[in-house]
Amino acid sequence: MYCTRCGTRNDDNAYKCVQCATILHPAPTQQPAWGAPPIPPGTVPNYLAQAILVTIFCCLPFGIPAIVFASQVNGKLALGDMAGASAASSSARTWCWVSFGIWIAGALLYVVLAVALASIGALAGPR
Repeated sequence: MYCTRCGTRNDDNAYKCVQCATILHPAPTQQPAWGAPPIPPGTVPNYLAQAILVTIFCCLPFGIPAIVFASQVNGKLALGDMAGASAASSSARTWCWVSFGIWIAGALLYVVLAVALASIGALAGPR
């Protein structure tokens, strides 16, 4: 494929001209399942803020993978890897929910145990 602006020969699947950086053809879009409208490049959420918050406030061991996957999204988008960016985004979201769910389960367990121990203490009566 030749550039229409400078005439430089480029690969047939090149997005930009290697000489003048002119866009040779429109950017590819990812077609989501079930006939939804196409996702333009760069619109994949990275969930980095959520990953940091659940790591700090909820569950550190499950928040760390969320941060790792969230930090990969923008790099993969910059390389044009929409499938990889979507997969990393999905993994980051999953780990955020796992961390939050573990925190909810722990909080509920704490409340149940506190109520149970308080009721056992009340049943025992004064000494």
